[in-house]
Amino acid sequence: MAQRPIRVLVAKPGLDGHDRGAKVIAHALRDAGMEVIYTGLRQSPDQIAEAALQEDVDVVGLSSLSGAHMHLFPRVVEKLRERGLSDVIVIGGGIVPPEDVAALAKAGVRKVFTPGTPTSEVVEFIKQEVKA
Repeated sequence: MAQRPIRVLVAKPGLDGHDRGAKVIAHALRDAGMEVIYTGLRQSPDQIAEAALQEDVDVVGLSSLSGAHMHLFPRVVEKLRERGLSDVIVIGGGIVPPEDVAALAKAGVRKVFTPGTPTSEVVEFIKQEVKA
């Protein structure tokens, strides 16, 4: 029996209107054989968590270029947990200063990818984390 593909929700929380990076990642994940759901721009943490629940995803990838990552990423993790989705892996990407990465990890964001990260690194990270 064939194993189902990894399902990833790519989301843009908050008012950030720049989604080129999110679309590049979404295409790379799809090309790697994953099922990708892209929520579009300006999603609330509640909308993202509800989409993750409805789509039965393994991973939620958040992208922020607006500087609101310290507020929005932990809120998404919180909303996922409220819906019983504590097993969903949350990753982040975008303009995230190095000094914020540890705090985001403590809040439940498994990994943060910054600009310039090869898409293959994101693909491999997701494959390894879902496998584990």
